[in-house]
Amino acid sequence: MKLVIQIPCYNEEATLPETIRALPRRLESIDQIEILVVDDGSTDRTAEVAKASGADTVVRLSSNQGLARAFLAGIEASLGAGADIIVNTDGDNQYCGDDVARLIAPILEGKAEIVVGARPIDRMRHFSATKRLLEKLGSWVVRAVSGTDIADAPSGFRAFSRRAALQLSVFSSYTYTLETIIQAGLKNIPIVSVPIRTNDCRRPSRLIRSVPSYVWRSVLTITHIFMVYRPLQFFCLLAAPPLAAGAGLVLRWLYLFLFVDPTRSRAPSLIAAAILLVLGFQLVAVGLVAELAGANRQLLEEIRLRLREQQLGGAPSSRELSK
Repeated sequence: MKLVIQIPCYNEEATLPETIRALPRRLESIDQIEILVVDDGSTDRTAEVAKASGADTVVRLSSNQGLARAFLAGIEASLGAGADIIVNTDGDNQYCGDDVARLIAPILEGKAEIVVGARPIDRMRHFSATKRLLEKLGSWVVRAVSGTDIADAPSGFRAFSRRAALQLSVFSSYTYTLETIIQAGLKNIPIVSVPIRTNDCRRPSRLIRSVPSYVWRSVLTITHIFMVYRPLQFFCLLAAPPLAAGAGLVLRWLYLFLFVDPTRSRAPSLIAAAILLVLGFQLVAVGLVAELAGANRQLLEEIRLRLREQQLGGAPSSRELSK
């Protein structure tokens, strides 16, 4: 059983040594542990520091491509290295390294394919009241969209079985955290969360440079994934307001025609109703076409999974993981 702990990094030379030192090198039920650092085009000595601090592998990206791309590069490298379980953590030592064992336990027990660490947000002193509220609100929205029960959706401390990692696709270049949870829920990949501990904050978040920007990017990510994986529901939601408004205008016209003054045509109301109804039905039609395209997407994803399994090696069963 091989565990690869990957650390996507961008200019983390100050905190990376402490992060690597805190990670476990021996765990029960794990035969081999490797530490893999992904240097996302850092301008400091992150790669050199990673090697000097004991990282087994350093993957260097030629330019800064963003957290999501660095995360995917680490997943590909971890799968290529033969990982049975992959743990992702941050280079700023935010997460407690001793909790890796707690994180991988549900996978070893065959209870989940993805595990997300739930931070004690209410006790994190560097989180403002606004940030706590936004974190909880964002997690609630992700739970509602994905149908999962993940307490802390933005948490980057998470574990993946090989099977789950082979199925991951991330479209955003901004972050992978919300997208992978929504994908897991919509693809019926077993996913759970476990409580974890955090260390004191060493630097401000580079991902959340401003609250409005973070909220806007998160909304775009959730909307995009919902549109990709639930197109009919998405377009029906868009169609509901114009259909309701158009039907309301038609009913109003019928009432006025039958009970008030049948001599007036009230053409503007009929024209507005027709426009709204046509718009609504067009959105529903787009949703139906997108749903059919989604069937082709699912087939392509299945083919992609089979090809990845052939190229990178298949995934062990939950029984094999629990041995």
